[in-house]
Amino acid sequence: MIPAPSSSSKQHHDNGGGLPRWLQVLLTEKFYNACIVHEEAKKNEKNVYCLDCCITLCPHCLAPHRSHRLLQIRRYVYHDVIRLDDAAKLIDCTSVQSYTTNSAKVVFIKERAQTRNFRGNSGNSCSTCDRTLQDPYQFCSLSCKINYLIGSRGSLSGYLYECNYLPFNETGFDDGQLTTDSVLEPAGSVWTSSGSGGCVGGVDCKTTLACTATTEIVRKKRSSGSASRPTAPVCRPVHDILVGLPNRRKGTPQRAPLY
Repeated sequence: MIPAPSSSSKQHHDNGGGLPRWLQVLLTEKFYNACIVHEEAKKNEKNVYCLDCCITLCPHCLAPHRSHRLLQIRRYVYHDVIRLDDAAKLIDCTSVQSYTTNSAKVVFIKERAQTRNFRGNSGNSCSTCDRTLQDPYQFCSLSCKINYLIGSRGSLSGYLYECNYLPFNETGFDDGQLTTDSVLEPAGSVWTSSGSGGCVGGVDCKTTLACTATTEIVRKKRSSGSASRPTAPVCRPVHDILVGLPNRRKGTPQRAPLY
């Protein structure tokens, strides 16, 4: 559950119990659209948000806003996210589920659309949109928490922080495209690490060679007209298989005698 607001928390331009302008725009703005001012430039996606001007910026628009509070918006699984460290300077993020990606914790800005109701008889879910959550989180995004607070308390008083300075780390600025930290290896994939000896699908290649050679011998015996009952191929050590195979290597060539 949401803890009681701290007495040191300050209301950030909350007009009449509503949302401040910077927060209204943050929750409704569409990011990662191409900047029409720099439409011919490369990397012109609008992925920076200026809290003082309440507008979105592309990397080429930053010069006039360097003294302003700037927030980089990132993309994770096709949705807008911000780093938890940045969000916690502006709003109380307690009970909002965070995700670790690219060695940093991020939180979703907006509620994500879902095609069906995920709430079940057991388990934890978002108090606003019913999306499944891990314990002990209560909200899946900042938007869900804000909507809950407005609906239950009537305002965000005590949950917004006074942040007069929000440094923008240009050395750590990137294109904002985040990826998951771990990728599931597809079944049946081929990998050739030195430790596996070039195995396919995790099966030892020496065992595969022995089974293949044994199967080939059994197939030749069947084709020779033997009426015996077919026997299932049995894997034997590679050394035994190679010894039993006929030596097809040619001998030392002999020169024909001269007459």
